[in-house]
Amino acid sequence: MDVTLQDPLIGRVLDGRYRVEQRIAVGGMATVYRGVDTRLDRVVALKVMHPGFAADPEFVGRFIREAKAVAKLSHPNVVGVFDQGEDHAGLPPAVFLAMEYVPGWTLRDLLRDRGALSPRTTLDILEPVLAALGAAHRAGLVHRDVKPENVLLTEDGRVKVADFGLVRAVDGQTAATTQQVMGTVSYLAPEQIERGAADPRSDVYACGVLLYEMLTGAKPHTGESPMHVIYQHLSTDVPPPSQRVPGLPEQLDAITLAATARDAARRPADAVELLAELQRIRRGLSPAQLDAEPPAATPPSASGSPTTMLPPFAGPVGRVGPVGPADTAPPVERTSIMDPALMDPALLRGLPADIVMPRHEIPEPPPVARRRRGGRPRWALPTGLVLVVALLVAGLTWALNGGLYTGVPAVLGEPQQTAVAALSRAGFVVKVKEDFSPTVPKGSVIGTDPGPGAHVRKDTTVTVDVSKGAQRPTVPTVTGKSVNDAISALQQAGLGIGAQRQQGDPTVPAGSVIGTDPAAGAQVAANTPVALIVSSGPQPVDLPDVTGESVDQATSDLQSAGFQVKVDPNQVFSDQDPGTVAAMSPPPGTSQQGVTVTLTVSKGQQQVTVPDVTGLSEKDAQKKLKQAGFKVRTLGFSLFGGATVHSQTPGGNGQAALGSTVTIWVY
Repeated sequence: MDVTLQDPLIGRVLDGRYRVEQRIAVGGMATVYRGVDTRLDRVVALKVMHPGFAADPEFVGRFIREAKAVAKLSHPNVVGVFDQGEDHAGLPPAVFLAMEYVPGWTLRDLLRDRGALSPRTTLDILEPVLAALGAAHRAGLVHRDVKPENVLLTEDGRVKVADFGLVRAVDGQTAATTQQVMGTVSYLAPEQIERGAADPRSDVYACGVLLYEMLTGAKPHTGESPMHVIYQHLSTDVPPPSQRVPGLPEQLDAITLAATARDAARRPADAVELLAELQRIRRGLSPAQLDAEPPAATPPSASGSPTTMLPPFAGPVGRVGPVGPADTAPPVERTSIMDPALMDPALLRGLPADIVMPRHEIPEPPPVARRRRGGRPRWALPTGLVLVVALLVAGLTWALNGGLYTGVPAVLGEPQQTAVAALSRAGFVVKVKEDFSPTVPKGSVIGTDPGPGAHVRKDTTVTVDVSKGAQRPTVPTVTGKSVNDAISALQQAGLGIGAQRQQGDPTVPAGSVIGTDPAAGAQVAANTPVALIVSSGPQPVDLPDVTGESVDQATSDLQSAGFQVKVDPNQVFSDQDPGTVAAMSPPPGTSQQGVTVTLTVSKGQQQVTVPDVTGLSEKDAQKKLKQAGFKVRTLGFSLFGGATVHSQTPGGNGQAALGSTVTIWVY
């Protein structure tokens, strides 16, 4: 018999949209299922309130209001809330949240498997937690139930804070409206126990307890009952972690004690301040201090702590002295730390002797009415029926406790061979698949399906996800590509885009990629930023002026300066001597080294016919010569006006260079 068949929600479609597929976890106020959003075809986590809470309109109203508040938090380290709804189409009625589904495991699983963590691993986990809580605090929200079970470690190495189910807005009314303190006893701040009051410093206290637990593998306050733990929260400071794990840096001791101060005023004001202090401490620690592994004998952290609901603290804890026979004073009123009328009696067992609880006499039940003498009690069941029920109960107990069903062993982080052997010994059929993981070493277990602790049949197939190590893509060759094409190639290879550096290169056009850093062919971690080295083209250098030089001399001078030379076959008229360089392109000055310089050869000055202007007036002669392309120089004089040209040099109808000067004599 599949135990999931006992859950009436399995298979239901809530609100006509969310199909419930598998139960993931059960908490104090709700059960979490894996489901499918049939409208968007995506996997979601469905948090369904227990029927007892769902029947309380006030609780449901607060649940909805606070869910809306959490949904406004958009932060990569907060489990997102997609939707909220109610479903009354089946039994039991369901009040639920649709949330982001985060595959992976919890911090509790990690602590249970590994015990104490190194300072680096501790900070790598706690800093994202504080970032998430800091975003909530700056938005005016308090989580109120920070604990390892609510810290999710995803398969791709991300950290997310879940279960903001107890979150509420910070305002003038921070005490619980139901006059009950809700949270997990091991992580409750003293003010939550005493007054039910919670502000950002209450979350800081819980994070301080998390810090201690990750560094030492154990909770700072333990006891035989929740009442023992509560008493220690109120009366005993959290000890420095180095008392349990010698060698831890004193900076970690100091921040742990500051975060868990019993006086809330002595703690950091919120998660943002605590995060800033932790980051400052990290920068001051050496790699050896950060990576120091805790002693192998450090015991794993205790098992998970369910969320409990406790009445508020009624007053100071005090001893009540005995009253002697001759004492005539009024009886001493006993002081109570909790109201037993509201408590589960199991929470009261093992209470310290100096905490006096009021006694409540339990009356004896009335005598059972019997039939006539020799008759059987009216309530007695036939012996045969009792035996049948006993046998059924015994059989079911055997099936659920090791006969047919058993819990999936926790093998996270174990080598593949060890994990497969452990699961096989437990009676499971083992299937292995491999996947890349940036955090789990190659050959070790990333996770299992069903997950650790799941109670399933012994012959169930358990899929073991084994790490292939961090995916290490190869840097592609992008030399000669444009910057945009190079970026596309790097992204397709699973790499990040780093800075762009300019570098001159006479062989690569400006704007093209010369190379990368790391170089092409290197194998690096996924998403590693790769810098692009981009050509700025050849460096500018002096370009000599070779105008007027012979072609051979000009070619030699330019090649010696690092330029290429090309001679234009079309010669031109110029003032330069025939056969010499009349012009060059690009012109003299500065240019990119290695460019080609084109030389234009001179044919000498252009010769044209000089007009004959003798006998013309001075004015007409100048006009005719200028129209022919010559400059004019006038010599002579006229005493009576109306002077005419007497002679000219060069003479009329002869040849002269275009643009040269013609001299005329007038009188």
